[in-house]
Amino acid sequence: MPAKPRTYQPQKVRAALAGQNEALRAVVHGVTAEQLELPTRLGSWRVRELLAHLCLALGHLPAGVDGPEPDGPALSLAGYAELSEAMAEAVDTRVVEHAAAGFAGPPAEVSAAVDRTLDAVRAALDGPAVTEPERRIAVLGGRSMALTDYLVTRLLEAVVHADDLAAALGRDAFPHDRQALAAVTRMLADVLADRAPGGAVELRVPPYAVVQAVPGPKHTRGTPPNVVETDPLTWIRLATGRADWAAAVEAAEVSASGERSDLRAYLPVFG
Repeated sequence: MPAKPRTYQPQKVRAALAGQNEALRAVVHGVTAEQLELPTRLGSWRVRELLAHLCLALGHLPAGVDGPEPDGPALSLAGYAELSEAMAEAVDTRVVEHAAAGFAGPPAEVSAAVDRTLDAVRAALDGPAVTEPERRIAVLGGRSMALTDYLVTRLLEAVVHADDLAAALGRDAFPHDRQALAAVTRMLADVLADRAPGGAVELRVPPYAVVQAVPGPKHTRGTPPNVVETDPLTWIRLATGRADWAAAVEAAEVSASGERSDLRAYLPVFG
């Protein structure tokens, strides 16, 4: 676990979310009727349900900013990851209902629904409320988060599900915003360090993140005895259960050296 919680610069997070959303908009406007019916790697969800989920997840930002500020202690980013796992079944039910209500039509109607959500998010990002450094926002399960941390979770939704969309459409990659990719990489690395505290393994995800995790002898100087290194997208896929650890190692997408470097027991960190 990091010595202290990582902080994110609000202006960079807002700009990253705006950039990621515009990249998403461009892709959605090219989706065909046949592609809307394609399966995704998310259980029974088709591309329609995936886009409905993205709109629900991103659309909570403007709704939350306009709503009353909640009381109570703020949820950490690691705590949000745990809460999301607990709420997965409820989220799935809501997504299926939302897709049937507003995403069942032809591509032009689906694109218009996505546009309305992204326009509302952009208006919220440009509004005065998101510049208040101490502001809280309500999240799943009646909890609250610091607004900047919540924006990082919206980046997580946007980056991870854009990658899901790319996979469903048969693309090798999605044109992610660089700052969005950086923030999500760091968040998921920090959640690993929180879930498996220790200093036995050094996880390196250049150029964005380095953390120490896993119980055992702590490394203090020189070359660490247990090192895991991978690229940002592979790490995000591993950390969210989209990629298999053994397959990624076999394909040389992950370099893992040292007897404690096998992280499969700690993955995924966000489901």
